[in-house]
Amino acid sequence: MPRSRETTRRAILQAAYEQFYREGYNRSGVDAIAEAAGITKRTLYDHFESKDALLADVLDHQHGLVLERIARWADPGPADAVALIEGVFASVAEWVAQPGWQGSGFSRVAVELSSLPGHPARTATRRHKAAVEAWYADRFRALDVDRPELLAREVMLLLEGCFLLLLIHGDSSYVSAAAAAARHLAQRETD
Repeated sequence: MPRSRETTRRAILQAAYEQFYREGYNRSGVDAIAEAAGITKRTLYDHFESKDALLADVLDHQHGLVLERIARWADPGPADAVALIEGVFASVAEWVAQPGWQGSGFSRVAVELSSLPGHPARTATRRHKAAVEAWYADRFRALDVDRPELLAREVMLLLEGCFLLLLIHGDSSYVSAAAAAARHLAQRETD
């Protein structure tokens, strides 16, 4: 029985996500993605006009999943900004300890395509990171933080920095160092 168009599209997105995450964008071929999805390369191009468009759609799909994960990290609703930060960084510590962790796919793609500022994946990454920062700002605002946008930006810097340094050094203590710095910043904004 043939798959529906939507089922095929989901299979392509999943196969592409796994390939891009494991190999990076430039080392991932559409032949390997099509094979992993159980389709032909022609079928892949029937659904996506290019590898660039496929990557942008993969990132758009992942955007919603990442926002759901961040929201789960913050549940149950914390009583204050420090509790929110502690919960988020505790969840980050669990995430980075998983076998095969290779960092944030969004950040890795932005670095890999840094010479192509107009690339659709760079646009999707910018939109995603802005939405995550806005999510933190909204949560901090709801928790009566004095400068929620500033604290959200600082937390984003600490998260991205700890991810990058963890990839470089393989040392998970960067997560606890970033958590301590974020906790200090949250206390500054709530005192």
